Amino acid sequence: MSWILTLLFVGAVVAIGRIYYGVRKMREQHVKDWDEIQIDRLRKSGSDPFRPHDVDFFMAMPSEAAGLEVKSRLEADGYRVDLRLAPANPGAQPYSLHAIKALRLSVPGMRELSAQFKEIARTSGGTYDGWSAAAVARTDPTH
Repeated sequence: MSWILTLLFVGAVVAIGRIYYGVRKMREQHVKDWDEIQIDRLRKSGSDPFRPHDVDFFMAMPSEAAGLEVKSRLEADGYRVDLRLAPANPGAQPYSLHAIKALRLSVPGMRELSAQFKEIARTSGGTYDGWSAAAVARTDPTH
């Protein structure tokens, strides 16, 4: 009978150990967000992370007035901004705002900018639709 209890005890310890290490491994796994996925995609396509990229930011705005306010704010920060009526989106967000700025891409920097754009869009009643950038060729062909 004691060997059965010993076997059950060992089995329980092994099961608890597997659960513990499984949970620990899941915590260590890194979940990539949009910013990191975009930067990885650019780097894998041969883009030079140390050169500025023309980064396009997109927002949907509820009104022309809200869009013009955001446009003014972003232009003061050095962005080139285009605000247009988007006939394909006649619902609650009928205006499309597109902002461009040359930036060096880093995951922390783009996460911070995405958070800022989300907050700007939220406070103006709009939505932030993300960013994109084209690859910038490396100047040193050995990398």
